[in-house]
Amino acid sequence: MDYYATNPGPIDDSILYDQDKHVSAAVWEGQERGALRCHEHTSKLDRWLLTEKQIELVKRAGFGYLRLIPAISLDNPLISALVERWRKETNTFHMTIGEMTVTLEDVAYLLGLRIDGQPVIGVTYTTCDSVCVKYLGKVPDSGYTSGGMVKLSWLKEAFSQCPENASIEDVECYTRAYLLYLVGSTIFSTTTGNKVPVMYLPLFENFDEAGKYAWGSAALSFLYRALGNAALRSQSTISGCLTLLQCWSYYHLNVGRPKLHHDPVHECFPFVLRWKGKHSGPTSNRDVPFYRKALDSLKPNEVDWCPYANISHTVIPNNILNQLILGRSKTMLICFDKAERHLPDRCLRQFGMHQTIPEEVQKWERKTRGVDGGVDLSGKMEAELSEWENRRFHIVEAEEDLDEGEYMNWYMRITRRLVGRPIPISSEFQRMNAALRDIAHVADTLSTHGMDDQQIQSITRIRYVAHECLRDHAGSSTLVLANSQNDVEKKVRGKERVRRRGTSKRRRKDDPEEYCGITMHTDTRVYASTINDDQEQQLYDVENEVETQHHCLPANSDGVDDSRFQHGVEEVEEEQLSHGSEENQCEPVTTLDVVQQSSLETSEDVTRQNDYSVTA
Repeated sequence: MDYYATNPGPIDDSILYDQDKHVSAAVWEGQERGALRCHEHTSKLDRWLLTEKQIELVKRAGFGYLRLIPAISLDNPLISALVERWRKETNTFHMTIGEMTVTLEDVAYLLGLRIDGQPVIGVTYTTCDSVCVKYLGKVPDSGYTSGGMVKLSWLKEAFSQCPENASIEDVECYTRAYLLYLVGSTIFSTTTGNKVPVMYLPLFENFDEAGKYAWGSAALSFLYRALGNAALRSQSTISGCLTLLQCWSYYHLNVGRPKLHHDPVHECFPFVLRWKGKHSGPTSNRDVPFYRKALDSLKPNEVDWCPYANISHTVIPNNILNQLILGRSKTMLICFDKAERHLPDRCLRQFGMHQTIPEEVQKWERKTRGVDGGVDLSGKMEAELSEWENRRFHIVEAEEDLDEGEYMNWYMRITRRLVGRPIPISSEFQRMNAALRDIAHVADTLSTHGMDDQQIQSITRIRYVAHECLRDHAGSSTLVLANSQNDVEKKVRGKERVRRRGTSKRRRKDDPEEYCGITMHTDTRVYASTINDDQEQQLYDVENEVETQHHCLPANSDGVDDSRFQHGVEEVEEEQLSHGSEENQCEPVTTLDVVQQSSLETSEDVTRQNDYSVTA
């Protein structure tokens, strides 16, 4: 058996020291969180009617290309699978073929934002009134504000159409409102709903000065922080510029990449526009496990390390071309309190170089925004600002004639190679139970004739431990089956909802109880059809009273601890609630049947069954 089938890494945890907090640890333990909720609010950007004067101001502020980017349909499962491989210890994706990341170069090519210039930092606010009056000329009602944040809906309602006869002051106010809406919808999208901090407004006071800020660097810092937060096992949402993340994946990885309806030879800038409009290609049944498996088995020929190499530079503006050298700068990226390390030395192949073993990453403190209004963060981030100031002195260079084998040997020891289990947990339980039965059988049937007291005592101890473990595993395997069955039922319900799309809504509206009954009946029938004859013999009915959620508890037999089982069922229920909040409320949870110890007699039987399931 492959060593990584039981130990996915890291073998050396000096780099990925937060593995126990990472979502990959939860996935390995069988705790699926489903697809992340992706927060990006670009769907209504095209409803802003900008005058020619406003468009000129937007360009001067540095957002002439960002405003051209359309709303792109987000592939939540793909983004979620990428997050499972993101490590905030290194700010890189740990793929099977090495580390990769979204670099400053990617931001410049894909979004057309400045990656060089002044850091995006300033004063924090806990109220909106004074800032909005000064820079927008209006004060939102209290229902549109929350601390130092204002709702995007208020900005659109109040400023989306500038009057034709507006004064220059009013035109500037309307344009600042648009810019705040633009960054709050895209590069600085938050998980708080449709809100954006007003702390960005002072940076738009002078449009020419606004154009000198490194908005692309700030966007990448914000995305790095969002990826790091989303990669924690406790999180279920992600924000930041997800259009950037998804299009980066399309360019670099042949995983979930849609087919284009146009010839990419006719490139236009920024390069995100390549993926504008609808695309062809299969998308159904591409859930998180689908993409996870694809990334777990990623091959070198499925990676495009330098996707922009063959694109004519004639379509790239000169001011962007002149800044591309900073794509290889090992520096600190800053967006107010969010300071994140940019480490291109860990992904040199994205710059056409041979990959060497990178330098050790120094830990850095991730600060959070102060609660006090009027706090200038520049005074609290002197070290980070100094590192950004010296960015041009830390450009990574290529080393010639290197064998990357040494790097890969090092990398395989420090990385998390797999996220998903090659062998399901239920199969591992079967294999372990069979092995325990082998041990118990040998201990029970072994003759003690001729043994001394110490040997007999050892045999007795082995027999006791084996039977105790078998009793413990009887309870544990119940929970494993419950989780596995729950996952199957979710998939079945999803497919059934697609089939009933034309009729289910009317049925739910007219008779919710009838709809729930049909759903439960259909789900149970379809799931039952997936159980083979051997598995059917393992199922048995439980006599306990069915709870209102339709869960069944096992009878307290064979030493199974009811309290421990009840705790596990509550965890299953909480997971269903956290991942199914947007599903139909009347949809029932199908009764959980309980499996006894595997009917397979020996560990060899289990091995043969598992091997057959892989090759079949």
